[in-house]
Amino acid sequence: MKEVHVTAAVIINENKILCVQRNENKYDYISKKWEFPGGKVEENEQLEETIRREIQEELNLIIEARSFLIQVNHQYPDFKLKMDTFICEIIDGKLKLNEHIDYKWLTVEELSFLDWAAADLPIVEKLSLN
Repeated sequence: MKEVHVTAAVIINENKILCVQRNENKYDYISKKWEFPGGKVEENEQLEETIRREIQEELNLIIEARSFLIQVNHQYPDFKLKMDTFICEIIDGKLKLNEHIDYKWLTVEELSFLDWAAADLPIVEKLSLN
């Protein structure tokens, strides 16, 4: 079983959290689901570098990881996901969707209304408890 190591950014701005909607995917179970943005860790890359690079590529934003939030280990039908999640803030840039089909800025209380990718649910739960 393939294991994928990714980072995810919980980007907070004015007490709202950035949620992004995935495009169609070859795997139905993550197609058009909502997620926290991020992406694959490259070889010899620090997690904070990954998160900065991925968010710049996907969303045109310069961010800074402020603190580690949670590591999620999730078994999807076709692969295993290890996701290191960080609380982040925007340093610069104007949001532009390069890979996703939609985005929303939501309060913690509003997060549960979205149809999240399964691996992102523990992050939603953790944020709701804080």
